[in-house]
Amino acid sequence: MSKQEFSDAALVVLGHGSTLHPEAGGTVFQHAAELRRRGCFSEVREGFWKQQPRVTEIMASLTTPRVFVAPLFAAEGYFSEVIIPQALGFSGQGTERRILRRQAQVWFFCKAVGTHEMITDLVSARGREVVQAFPFPHKPAEQDTTLFIAGHGTEQNENSRRAVERQVELLRAQHKYADVKPLFLDEEPRIGACYQLAQTRNIVVVPFFMSNGMHVSEDIPRLLGESERELRLRVEQGKTAWRNPTERHGKLVWYAASVGTAPQIADIIMQRVREASLWENAT
Repeated sequence: MSKQEFSDAALVVLGHGSTLHPEAGGTVFQHAAELRRRGCFSEVREGFWKQQPRVTEIMASLTTPRVFVAPLFAAEGYFSEVIIPQALGFSGQGTERRILRRQAQVWFFCKAVGTHEMITDLVSARGREVVQAFPFPHKPAEQDTTLFIAGHGTEQNENSRRAVERQVELLRAQHKYADVKPLFLDEEPRIGACYQLAQTRNIVVVPFFMSNGMHVSEDIPRLLGESERELRLRVEQGKTAWRNPTERHGKLVWYAASVGTAPQIADIIMQRVREASLWENAT
């Protein structure tokens, strides 16, 4: 792809955001900065649903002939598929509901980053990287380790759970780990169930989230058994929320960085834009 291909287009990297924890938007700024550096678009902007800058305001300010919205979401869920597209004016069925023609502009609402096929390799890499970075007291072999993929889960939209379970299926089929299992914040099996579910002493937990917000930095470590006092102390000292590895209930637990912080996410965003750019001729 040449840089000129999207010279008439703006890219909006879309995140959910949080008014209580603005740091949840950090990955949006991270990947937007990288894509801005590449110079493929006329402009690259950050936009959020729950914090500034608001995506509705950003979209209204853009004047390029084409505008691509890339949702930095883990799943094609309630917000990324229903609430935000409707608020921006997208409607219809199938691919057509992802294209909005506005006078001299065409808006494209890309598919969620977290459902791209490249994500599976990132999940696996996250698990591998944390063990390599913290091999003490030993570096366990993958075949002696249970990999848990921790997602949000919600009864509002089954796609949230399905996205995690899909990654579990794909990684289990690779037969690298002793087992691969899902965990959820708001559905069964819950995060803390990992100790009963794992048949191995070694556990690696990879958070299937697109940011390092409260769920990743506080909720999951707490549910894995970290004390409130120790958690706050580590956060205040600028350390990671979990000491790798930590022994709990006879298991050694490694807690990886969230999938969405991986630098390769910028490449996946570009892939989603390329896909969306083909829709106009197909409709």
